[in-house]
Amino acid sequence: MVDWIGLAVPFAYLFVLVGSLATFSSLYRSRKAAKSSSLEPWFPPHLQRNIYLSLLHLEQTEPGKDKPITVPDSVLKAALLRRATEDIHRIISIRSAKQALATLLQRGSVGDDLWQRFLRAEKEVEEELKDVVNEANALAPNWGTTIFQSANEMASNAIIRKRIEEIQAQGKADREWWDKKRASIQTEFMKELNEGAAASRPATAAGEKLGSDEDAVLVEGGGSSAATGVNAGTKGGTKKRKGKK
Repeated sequence: MVDWIGLAVPFAYLFVLVGSLATFSSLYRSRKAAKSSSLEPWFPPHLQRNIYLSLLHLEQTEPGKDKPITVPDSVLKAALLRRATEDIHRIISIRSAKQALATLLQRGSVGDDLWQRFLRAEKEVEEELKDVVNEANALAPNWGTTIFQSANEMASNAIIRKRIEEIQAQGKADREWWDKKRASIQTEFMKELNEGAAASRPATAAGEKLGSDEDAVLVEGGGSSAATGVNAGTKGGTKKRKGKK
C-alpha cells in the first residue's frame, strides 16, 4: 500500500520552500525598486525634453475659431535638436564617470547607493536616446540616423565657445594682474633710484669739500713759496747794489 502521507511531506516541503523563496524575491525586488526610486537622480531635470514635450502637446485655439494652432515643424525640430544636444552632454558625463566610479566601488570608497543612482541614470539616458530617435523619424524620415551627429557638432561648438570665453576672461584677468605688477615694479624701481640719488648726494658734497680744502692748502703753499722767492730776489738786488757802491 502506498504511503501517501510520506510522499506528501517532501512535496509540501518543496512547495513551502519555493513559495518562501518567491516571496522573499518579490519583497526584495519591491524594496530595491522603492529604494532606487527614492534615490536622488544623477542628473537635474531635463529642461530641453520638457520644452519639447510642451511644444508637442501645445494646443491653442484662435478666438472665434475651432481650429487649433499647431506648432510649426521647424520649431519642433529645433527643440528636438536642443534635446539631443543635452543628451550628448549627458552621454559624455556618463562615459567619463563610469570607469572612475567602478574603480571607487571596487575599492569600497563609495557606497552601493551611488552606484545604483549611476546605473539608473545610464538606463534613463539609453531610453532617452531611443525616444529621441523615434521622435526624429516621426518628424522627418531617416532623421534619426543623423540627428545625433548634428547634436554632437552643436555640443562641440558650445564647448569650444565656452572654452574661448574662459580663456578671454582669464586673459583679461592676467592683463590686469600684469598691469598692476608692472606699475608696482616701476614704483619700486623709481624708489630705488631716488634712494640711490639721495645716498650719493652726501658723498658728492664731502668730495667737493675735500677738494676745496686741498685747493686751499695748495693756494696757501703756493703763496708762501712766491713770497719767499720775492724776498730772496729783493735781498739779491740789495747785495748787488751794495757791491756797486
